Amino acid sequence: MSEATGPAGGRAHDDERTAPSTGSGGPAHLQRRPLGSGDAWVDGPDGRRFWGTYGAAGLLVVSEDSGILLQHRAEWSHFGGTWGLPGGARHRDESARDGAVREAAEEAGVPPESVQPLFLSRLDLGWWSYSTVVAATSSPFVPVIGDAESIEVRWVPLDDVEILPLHPSFAERWPQLRPDLFRRPVVIVDAANVVGSRPDGWWRDRPGAAARLVEHLGALGDTGWPAAMLGLPHDAWWPNVVVVLEGEAKRMPQPEHLHGLTIVRADADGDSAIIERTRSLPDPAQAIVVTADRGLAHRVAELGAAVASPAALWRGAHALG
Repeated sequence: MSEATGPAGGRAHDDERTAPSTGSGGPAHLQRRPLGSGDAWVDGPDGRRFWGTYGAAGLLVVSEDSGILLQHRAEWSHFGGTWGLPGGARHRDESARDGAVREAAEEAGVPPESVQPLFLSRLDLGWWSYSTVVAATSSPFVPVIGDAESIEVRWVPLDDVEILPLHPSFAERWPQLRPDLFRRPVVIVDAANVVGSRPDGWWRDRPGAAARLVEHLGALGDTGWPAAMLGLPHDAWWPNVVVVLEGEAKRMPQPEHLHGLTIVRADADGDSAIIERTRSLPDPAQAIVVTADRGLAHRVAELGAAVASPAALWRGAHALG
């Protein structure tokens, strides 16, 4: 189910679903599959109906070469004949990111391993929500129609998107999403400064304190970093994250699961490693350095980087981890 779950209304039918089949020109055969745990109508206090007991999510996949992946909706569906995002109702206990990726795989043949989530933009009505998850392609793939809800799924160049008859909900959100499709923030964490911002006994076990910090950052990598914490638009981001360790903290064991983190063990002092890492980025203005060190903050600002506070990081990790 795609943008029919958006603010403009709900799904055209709720008694059955179809499983993916092969063939980019349309499904050769359709098989019934059971409803998911969230596949039901939600009646709002204003009389509107939305599809998805636990809310809904759609995936906006962007490729630097091909544009964005859109679904041409079947004529019988709500706002049939328009173009929108593959997506649908979230399952019970399913995150917006996981729901959007799963639905895109089912409806448009998007391989989960070929996309990297970038950010999330949510419409929250209090009693129902729709989350648009924007993801970049990490490897090329050919989209495939997965069920009877699609006339076509294909890549659309960015400049051609507004030429198409868009689903009203997607048309409304597209101008807000487009400016950030190619934003690639890099969060560089001054581990010594961040660990030292909390009097939790870190001085007795610096490697252990660094490991706790990495665990918190891993939780943010799973759920998404709150956009306000990073000074970015929308609701949450999945940035590239670099953790810079220095001194005794460098003895921290390498984590089994990095959750997308890069661990840098500084050859000398951590500040120099952070400056070098920021300067080496293709666009240092994409960097967000987490530190309360005023001298370091001034130096990275001269390179064009932004600065976030350790206190904001800990609040975000505690809330979402």
